[in-house]
Amino acid sequence: MEEKAWFVYILECQDGSFYTGVTNDLDKRMKTHAEGKGSKYVNRKGFKCLLRSKECTDKSDAHKAEYQIKQLPKWEKLEWFQNN
Repeated sequence: MEEKAWFVYILECQDGSFYTGVTNDLDKRMKTHAEGKGSKYVNRKGFKCLLRSKECTDKSDAHKAEYQIKQLPKWEKLEWFQNN
């Protein structure tokens, strides 16, 4: 059985804030966020759009990337995707 790819992603909420998360089904996760059934944060703030995503080698790698991104100030988060 083939393992699904894991992704780290960053989306923009209706108020301009960013949300970073991980998933192994990016399309399904974005649909869930758009329907208001995703994370509590995005449910409160409202989903606007997916800004960036990156395929990772496995779940652990995706969570490490998520942690790195969450440590950055907002203005550096999108740059992380260009540099990694």
